[in-house]
Amino acid sequence: MSNHLAIAAVTATLRQLLINGVDLPGNNITTRPPDRARTGNDNSDQLNLFLYQTSLNPAWRNADLPRQSGHGDVGQPPLALNLHYLITAFGQGDDETLSHQWLGAAMRTLHDHPLLGANEIRGAMAGNDLHSQVERVRITPQPLSLEEMSKLWTTFQTQYRISAAYQVDVVLIESRRPARTALPVLRRGESDQGVDAVAGVSLPLIDDIQLPHRQSSALLGDEIVISGRNLGDLVGVRFTSVNGRLAVNDQPLTFTLLPPAVQGNDATVRVTLPNDAAAHAAHPAGFYSVAVLVRRGPKDWSSNELPLAIAPRIEAIAPANPVPRNAAGDVTLTITCSPRIRVTEGDATNMRFAQQVSLLLGTARQLSPTLPPPAPAGPAPAPTSTNTVAFTFHVDATEIGDYFVRLRVDGVDLPIVNRTVTPPVFAASHVVTIT
Repeated sequence: MSNHLAIAAVTATLRQLLINGVDLPGNNITTRPPDRARTGNDNSDQLNLFLYQTSLNPAWRNADLPRQSGHGDVGQPPLALNLHYLITAFGQGDDETLSHQWLGAAMRTLHDHPLLGANEIRGAMAGNDLHSQVERVRITPQPLSLEEMSKLWTTFQTQYRISAAYQVDVVLIESRRPARTALPVLRRGESDQGVDAVAGVSLPLIDDIQLPHRQSSALLGDEIVISGRNLGDLVGVRFTSVNGRLAVNDQPLTFTLLPPAVQGNDATVRVTLPNDAAAHAAHPAGFYSVAVLVRRGPKDWSSNELPLAIAPRIEAIAPANPVPRNAAGDVTLTITCSPRIRVTEGDATNMRFAQQVSLLLGTARQLSPTLPPPAPAGPAPAPTSTNTVAFTFHVDATEIGDYFVRLRVDGVDLPIVNRTVTPPVFAASHVVTIT
């Protein structure tokens, strides 16, 4: 995702690329409209970068942000934009030979740099979070015909100068409208059945992952059952996070559970997810791909991978029920959870979450958390995770009452259905009473 600074961040990043890649005297690279690019008696060497159009990106226009919206959510898609830039070159004393030289250097720089790097975007403008969006930002030359270029410069109402057009995409600006989230279904119809598909292979193959009590996601401490074929000579079970923001040195976050945490035979593997302090810090909630590792002779083999959701668990909610509103009608809930939620340094004064975190209040509200506490001053290292998250929101007098609360981390919701009884019921411990 990205905030409202995304467009300005792209412009600032492109300008910094040109400053670093073009040996222009005085780094005279401006971002003015073409009719105001040359001001006063200015006749020096100059490059002008101008955003002349924004257009909607059709591929992302109606898509939800990955790992943020879950099944059954009704939310506003992100604002997906393509940005169109015009680079105009000016030579000292209006020397066309020099203008051609600077335009060539600028085009070479962008040709050699078709993708904007996360560190480049982060450093170009304080407060922007465009670098954290899931889609990379690409620079593509935009060929314009003589007629299109002529119309463009006629719009600027100034004389044409040698120029090159580029499209930069895609910029995803997150909507501020809240998503609506339905409570899970407790029971399905008696005749509701799925389809079985089986493919036989000689190497290890897993077909299914069964969770306790037919849950939609696993909790740390749960025992999960993996069924398949050719699973003898078990080595371990590997879990790989799909959240790229948790990668370490460009390698995905991965952990492998070994015996005795995993036990099995040729057709079934039982895995007990750890639930101690070390696991709370090392195994964040979110979506994972799971593979079984077996040994055949001197070599270890990996099975195919199946998805698994590891859900957050709410350990405590403060204040305790009933929760009063303040004089302005606002409520602040502080959630203590496990596993710990990853955080990272945002800017000089603030931390930010490295995972998507939200609180689902009842069926109609999806709340964003307040920023994590700032990093400690001095030589102390900045924290990498937290187990407390605060949410502040407004509740009208007509909205007071009981609400089911669910914590969502990287698209995985806390299960609030107690399926150990028949028929299943909602867990009473997940109810907040607002007065």
